[in-house]
Amino acid sequence: MIRKITEIARVVRSKNCSPFELTLDMIFQDKAIYETVKRHNAVNAANIAAAYGIPASRISGIVYFDPANAVKVVMARPVASGAPGDTDVYGAQQHAPLLGLKLEV
Repeated sequence: MIRKITEIARVVRSKNCSPFELTLDMIFQDKAIYETVKRHNAVNAANIAAAYGIPASRISGIVYFDPANAVKVVMARPVASGAPGDTDVYGAQQHAPLLGLKLEV
């Protein structure tokens, strides 16, 4: 079944993990949903890259974190934090493209 991330995650957020990278966090509602997402490898570089309209090579890591029923994605920021043209110094508003993400669960 394909479901929107907003239906199955209780937290979807972003933040800086350095001036040059963002961390995207998705914390799922329960262990069963998380395990299904993990088993299907539903959060992967291809679908994150598609959501952001970037090459998959900009995704530097995806970590499934069992104790929190969460997935963490690390990706390059489009503009370094605080550099000219940066519109989100803390990276806290960069999760919006994830809100339309649809996953096989």
